[in-house]
Amino acid sequence: MTTARKTAAIIGGGVIGGAWAARFLLNGWDVRLFDPDPEAGRKMSEVLGNARHALPMLYEIALPEEGRLSHVTTIADAVISADYIQESVPERLELKHRVFAEIEAAAAPETPVGSSTSGFKPSELVEGAQRPGRIFVAHPFNPVYLLPLIEVVPGPHADLAIIEKAEGLLRSVGLFPLRVRAEIDAHIADRFLEAVWREALWLVKDGVATTEEIDNAIRYGFGLRWAQMGLFETYRIAGGEAGMAHFIAQFGPCLQWPWTRLMDVPELTDDLVKQIADQSDAQSGALSIRELERLRDNNLVAMMRALKQQGAAAGKLIAEHEETLARPWAEGELVRTVDRTVPVDWTDYNGHMNESRYGQVFSDAADAMMRLVGADPAYIESGKSYFTVDSRIRYLNETHAGQRILVDSQVLEGRGKKYRVFHRMKNEAGEELATGEQLMIHVDLTTRRSSVPDDAVLGKVEALAAAHAALPQPDEAELL
Repeated sequence: MTTARKTAAIIGGGVIGGAWAARFLLNGWDVRLFDPDPEAGRKMSEVLGNARHALPMLYEIALPEEGRLSHVTTIADAVISADYIQESVPERLELKHRVFAEIEAAAAPETPVGSSTSGFKPSELVEGAQRPGRIFVAHPFNPVYLLPLIEVVPGPHADLAIIEKAEGLLRSVGLFPLRVRAEIDAHIADRFLEAVWREALWLVKDGVATTEEIDNAIRYGFGLRWAQMGLFETYRIAGGEAGMAHFIAQFGPCLQWPWTRLMDVPELTDDLVKQIADQSDAQSGALSIRELERLRDNNLVAMMRALKQQGAAAGKLIAEHEETLARPWAEGELVRTVDRTVPVDWTDYNGHMNESRYGQVFSDAADAMMRLVGADPAYIESGKSYFTVDSRIRYLNETHAGQRILVDSQVLEGRGKKYRVFHRMKNEAGEELATGEQLMIHVDLTTRRSSVPDDAVLGKVEALAAAHAALPQPDEAELL
């Protein structure tokens, strides 16, 4: 049974609005995009291309079928019957007020309306609104299709039922809505960024460091720590066994020292702007903006996948979202055990998927076949499992990062202790990339010896083997 697709209305299709649209589209939502810019279609296409390359690589299974994108000519056409509305127009309060008035004239009264504003408070946004309770700040971070944080600021007039509904919708597409307790200029995260940015401007102006040296200080040092632990947890560790209290006692006094110029802003003169721009061009001007975006996305994917493997921070969120994605299978057919995109960290110096990762793919396929018959994590926890005792892989074609791969699996033998499975890996065009064959033996984890599965598992294995015996058998099968 399929559920009806939800629809998101995106008002403003720039860097942020386009990435919002991509996040929804790749999670199976239909999107109606309003942006009067004549270049909006081209820009959206380029953002969506980057998102299609990057977001699926975070997951071990396929995202839902991509939604339908519609470019509309009026705000009313975008918001009518929408399930969620996100405003991402330029940071001019009078413009946002005009947009909200048009939204309210056409949208259903209970539809959440989020604003991507990085600076305005909810109480400022809702001035003159007919239903101020459903308008709130939903401040994202670029690229929205990869970075999960959304600062949700309800404001003093918020309808909390609508806010909670909106947060549920945002979670459903893999985002992390962080409820901000009280409205404040620039919310939470941008206040940190502003402080770091202001200090960096002084370091450049005073000739202490170049733009590249400042970036190196961040990316080779505390930036890596912040990505996984944030600020306070990082400093808790710095306090050693005595923890945060010791850290504050040791380093607290230096907060009184004149280390920073946070309350003093350098004048952005033409000379300073040119100095910063020239250094920035020298640092990364050899790459186009799109090439820099692709490099950024690839790096984010690799780091977030590493966090996912450890079950930490943004990686834990990805794993939790992955559990909500469906794995359909029709009884009596080959089992679609893998449907995923090859991540960038699986490739070698030739840009091809590394040989070891073919083993990973077929291992994942075997795990799926185990779960199908009831040999799932709970079964393993009870002290029983299947171990692979022999496997064969045939490499047939190149496989690249960003490529979608599909594995169909067939049971060749399922009786007693034996569970023998054959896998075919193909690309979306149906071209065969590799085959794998595995012989698994059921094991008692207490004695570490082979054993007969529980009746329920054995029954499912035998039934699956009987059903698959009626299908064409692979000529390439080798294991006895």
